[in-house]
Amino acid sequence: MKKFFALVCMITCIFGLTACGSEKALTEYEQQKVDYAEQLAAQRVVPLLVNFMDDAAAGTFAENTNEEIEYIFSNDYSMNVDGYAVASAIESYHSAAQDMGSVVGIGEAQARIDDDQIVVYVQVDGEKKDAQAEVIFSNDMFMILESSALNPVSSMGELMTGATMNTLVGMGTVFCVLILICLIISCFKFIGKAQNTTSKKASEEEKSAPVEQKEAPVIVQEEVYEETDDLELVAVIAAAIAASEGTSSVDGFVVRSIRKIRRRY
Repeated sequence: MKKFFALVCMITCIFGLTACGSEKALTEYEQQKVDYAEQLAAQRVVPLLVNFMDDAAAGTFAENTNEEIEYIFSNDYSMNVDGYAVASAIESYHSAAQDMGSVVGIGEAQARIDDDQIVVYVQVDGEKKDAQAEVIFSNDMFMILESSALNPVSSMGELMTGATMNTLVGMGTVFCVLILICLIISCFKFIGKAQNTTSKKASEEEKSAPVEQKEAPVIVQEEVYEETDDLELVAVIAAAIAASEGTSSVDGFVVRSIRKIRRRY
């Protein structure tokens, strides 16, 4: 039973990987939109935005609102655009001009459908460095330009140089932190010596200080005298006298006074 479940799980995983690796086939309408997006991006959008790479043209729409930019592109260039997307695209193309230099050619375009968007990549050849333009349209009949950016492509040497610099910076930071930790640990012995010196001075001061003698408390012992009830003492004496007289009754006995006799031994 366990082997059967393992086999079912393995087959499921194989079909899942196969489904992930294969692309969904496009319908005829979707293929038409993809072809039109590639043509529109390579022949109209990218060449138009490349014209805004110099400093003078970059500020053409700086004072226009998004609605005004959409109206201008709709009437002058017959393009459905998002005003904010065009303003951001002009800024991106103008920033890429510093690395690329002047554009010498525009290559082929390749598009794909991503849910409700059509993403097109266009190869752009520059004087100093090549770049890749990314153009995004809405996946509908209006094909609205939603975003565009020009990203310079770094060569293998530049990528290796950047990776080397990142490695050196990371290793240098680690070594600096380790050296700082070693310095802090080496300072602990000086801190211990300072604490020992302070404690020795404190103990010497305590020894040299005069010791105050405290007076012993005086314990006052109070003499407690047990007082005997006179009536009980009279009753005892009367009983003793009656016993010596041979009578059992103490009636008629009168005790006038009681005196303690001090005997010397």
